[in-house]
Amino acid sequence: MKKYHYVLLFVVLGYSVFSQSCMRMRMSDKEAKDEFTQLNVELKTESLQLQNKTFHFVQSGLDSNPTLLFVHGSPGSWDAYKGFMQDKDLLKKYRMISIDRLGFGYSEFGKSQNLWVHQQIISEFIQKKNNGKPVYLVGHSYGGPCIVAIAAINPQLVNGIVVLAGSVSPYLEKPENWRKIFLFGATAILAPGALRPSNEELWYLKKDLFELEPQLAKITCPVLIIHGTKDRLVPFENQAYLEAKLIHAKSVSKVILKEADHFIPWSHYDTVSTSMKAFLGALDQTEIKKADPH
Repeated sequence: MKKYHYVLLFVVLGYSVFSQSCMRMRMSDKEAKDEFTQLNVELKTESLQLQNKTFHFVQSGLDSNPTLLFVHGSPGSWDAYKGFMQDKDLLKKYRMISIDRLGFGYSEFGKSQNLWVHQQIISEFIQKKNNGKPVYLVGHSYGGPCIVAIAAINPQLVNGIVVLAGSVSPYLEKPENWRKIFLFGATAILAPGALRPSNEELWYLKKDLFELEPQLAKITCPVLIIHGTKDRLVPFENQAYLEAKLIHAKSVSKVILKEADHFIPWSHYDTVSTSMKAFLGALDQTEIKKADPH
């Protein structure tokens, strides 16, 4: 082997070690607790064993409140929603839980799953954490089809969903044939950190969404869809597709963010949180009337 071959091998190995260790896109429990403590917000961190898999999540707010469960995109981890979990108005009304989906954060990091496994695990988690109060789901990007699948397959678990720039239409998913280069063999190690499980689940997403399509009519809970018109990652037309498929949903509301990109939970936090609070507030009033019809 020539000298430059050794140099190249050293560079590749060095890159692989560095990228896998430094691009995990996650916050340690200690770091998270310290940040929340500075804001006088208590943060609980925990892991459960579900189907022999470690499932990590964090929680803020009172255990006795209705649940607001956040599901992140791809890649990502629970801390994508830390701004919401620190929100004083939401803390007063909800038990907020943000999860690490399998393959990300501290939930079996690097071990990718398809949409249906995510649906099964998160549904089981919701059942485990049931406190007898309403459950509302919020999902951004890949988290969108996750919560849509949960609401379709297990409608009894969900009282309302908020889809933020959700990728739900199989017809709008681009082929992205380049992804398969990083799926198998030696080239798989070139996908750094959290991008590796992300690449895998996104490669199978189009197929998963075709399987999800006939299930969408089973969704009965109220739905809020928020999407930006300039989303370059998940086409804006996804919101129209989803609305058309929700033929049995109790209600479908939409918030269109003009000129907004894909990253609306952060770039348009105020508008997203205000819209979400109004949507959830209306649902809370409905649940109160059900509990006390007089």
